[in-house]
Amino acid sequence: MTQPRIIIAGAGIGGLSAALCLHAAGFTDVHIFEASSQLTTLGVGINVQPSAVLILRNLGLLPTLLETGITTKELNFYNRHGDIILSEPRGLDAGYDIPQLSIHRGDFQMLLLDVVKDRLGDDRIHLNHAFTSYDQDTASITAHFTQRSDGQPSSIPSMTGSILLAADGINSHARRLLYPDEGPPRFSGRILWRGCIERDPYLTGASMIWAGHANQKFIAYPISAQSAKQRNKSLVNWIAELRVRDENDPDLTPPPVDWTRSVPKSRFEAPFRPWTCGGLRMADLIDATPKVYEFPMCDREPVSQWTFGRLTLLGDAAHAMYPIGSNGVSQAILDAEALANCLQKTKGGDILAALQEYQSIRLPPTAAIVFANRGNGPDQVLQLAHERAPDGFKHVYDIIPKEELEGVGAKYKAIAGFEIEAVNKKARETESQIGLETKTETQRQPVAALSVNGSV
Repeated sequence: MTQPRIIIAGAGIGGLSAALCLHAAGFTDVHIFEASSQLTTLGVGINVQPSAVLILRNLGLLPTLLETGITTKELNFYNRHGDIILSEPRGLDAGYDIPQLSIHRGDFQMLLLDVVKDRLGDDRIHLNHAFTSYDQDTASITAHFTQRSDGQPSSIPSMTGSILLAADGINSHARRLLYPDEGPPRFSGRILWRGCIERDPYLTGASMIWAGHANQKFIAYPISAQSAKQRNKSLVNWIAELRVRDENDPDLTPPPVDWTRSVPKSRFEAPFRPWTCGGLRMADLIDATPKVYEFPMCDREPVSQWTFGRLTLLGDAAHAMYPIGSNGVSQAILDAEALANCLQKTKGGDILAALQEYQSIRLPPTAAIVFANRGNGPDQVLQLAHERAPDGFKHVYDIIPKEELEGVGAKYKAIAGFEIEAVNKKARETESQIGLETKTETQRQPVAALSVNGSV
């Protein structure tokens, strides 16, 4: 195979997943540039849908993921009074051949980073290199970098290759160059306050709780296999969401926040203190958590083009979406596989055509998910129950017919690409890929657990 040099801007989950998928497809001249001077286990909990876990399984990562995260069993929707709207099995319990995983974002990123270093080499990760600009011609593309932390020149001020893959997040500098008039991310008017605390298990010990309605929501789910196996505890990731700006306000500029610094609980806790859902008292979770972090809920307007010659976008840089439906990370991993497949089909030859094909495969479905998430996606069942029975109900089918209730989730799975039949069919067809690169993984130690005080 011809070995084109592939330059990746961004060492987040999307960029690292892309590097692994490209390596598995036979591309070994891959370099990752990251603006941060160090990568640590920052972040909070995330969910990875079976469609994306399948890709990670085929890369040989599933054993380590199972040692790190929780195999999710169910998702339970409640109204604000604690009445059950819908209890839906997830992952293996729903009939998938592949699990759904709840995992700490930082642990997941460090796991991927370690595997990239093992397979591609430590020298392929270039920290403290912020992508600033690029030049391209018919034969190559050159990316330019600067250092952020100390103002010194970058050790690699530029690199020339065949492809530049921008996986540099919702505030992507590459996207800003391509769309200079776009401005900041589009604020939903809602803020998420997030925390993490180890406590006694609730429900199945692998249950997700979604409660409330569109303008006030509470989410909780466990994310650590080590807490469960070693201490019989649940490391619970929780999110409190509130609307802070009127939905008709034309100002979509997000408020300034620093998500690396904890904030006072007084900003959000009062409306949630009376809530109890699935045996969890929201006040108990909030009170016991020492540090809480603040995140404006934002997305970006879908664009008509990701690929510009030898430059293309991936993950949040391409399709930042509201964290609804557990899809942001999953879609970035699906991007990574699609890109690698398109390049592999051309054997590194017609790169421009491969990048255009990648765009044509991934841009339409991710744009549809962005719009679906603006309409609350599968969480729409919460809003239906709130609107039809604001004071609560005894039997949910009295207010939402069974077919309508189940249809909300089925429609979203079809949009997001994780219907059971499609995932299981692909799992069988790709089963021969399992174990091709697992030698290192079987020897790997699990990612270190978070501290018991739940710091994130």
